[in-house]
Amino acid sequence: MRRLPAAAAISAAVAAALVLAGCGTTEKSDDSASTGSSASAGGSATPAGPITLTDASGTTVHLDHPATRVVGTEWNVVEDLVALGVAPVGVADVKGYTEWDKAAPLTNSPKDIGTRGEPSTDTIAALTPDLVVATTDLSASVVKQLRKVATVLVVKPADAADQIGTMTDGLDLIAKATGTTAKAKQVTSAFQAKVADGRAKLQAAGLAGKKVAFADSYVVSNQVTVRGYTSGSLIGAVNEDLGLKNAWTLKGDKAYGLASTDVEGLTGLGDVQFAYIQNDTDGDPFATNLAKNAVWKSLPFVKAGNVHRLPDGVWMFGGPESMEAYIDGLVGALTK
Repeated sequence: MRRLPAAAAISAAVAAALVLAGCGTTEKSDDSASTGSSASAGGSATPAGPITLTDASGTTVHLDHPATRVVGTEWNVVEDLVALGVAPVGVADVKGYTEWDKAAPLTNSPKDIGTRGEPSTDTIAALTPDLVVATTDLSASVVKQLRKVATVLVVKPADAADQIGTMTDGLDLIAKATGTTAKAKQVTSAFQAKVADGRAKLQAAGLAGKKVAFADSYVVSNQVTVRGYTSGSLIGAVNEDLGLKNAWTLKGDKAYGLASTDVEGLTGLGDVQFAYIQNDTDGDPFATNLAKNAVWKSLPFVKAGNVHRLPDGVWMFGGPESMEAYIDGLVGALTK
């Protein structure tokens, strides 16, 4: 089955045929911070001084100094740490991260702390971290247990009302906790430059305003479910910033902007560019299970050859570096 944010994966186990989406809070986080000193221009040096933050759960988090021994319980925050130059000492499902988030590869060999939905408190405690970075997808009971053994910073992973703002706010919050705010600005600037470059390339190719439907899929009991990334998804938001139009009319969930349908539900898309990502580990239902499906073969974008499998290793719920890799893959596929 498709890899999902942790809360969504748990939901899928209960109701695989329903919309698969991460559970997140809509509570606004307060990213204000008071620090004893500032980061270096490159963001790699760790300044001395206490830090006080309010995280996405509304909890006040105190650090005596910027955190250097950090654990990440979800892949998006692990990606943020790597992008900021902070090598996490513990990561949930290291093997899965390595397969799914190749845009920000681990630079060290962190301890595997268990699953993203149920990290091992004992394993984390043994690592003696300065900080554990979690998300609002992790259950409150698990966060409570983690707070007994370490300082925990909770980040909001997704919000369909403003996915890109939520992504960069999370990056900034982690940067304040790790003394890497200058590096965070560089990461965000690089992402913005990638968007501008991609938009210019698409416009030059006459693709400005083109309708695009991005999806992934999974198979349960021989039935293919297609998951559409609506305009409320992070991928959808990036597509619109690229000057493209989202072809999905399905209503996505409030956190991740995801919706699900079957192959018959694709008939309303019309003449679009259809793009998707499937990890080799989970197979490719579009190319295998649907290859001889009469409905699939009758779709206008299939007939026109406008179906694009993008490169593996892009975490669709990740940070700026994953979105940069996505832009490279999409723009390259549409303009070749």
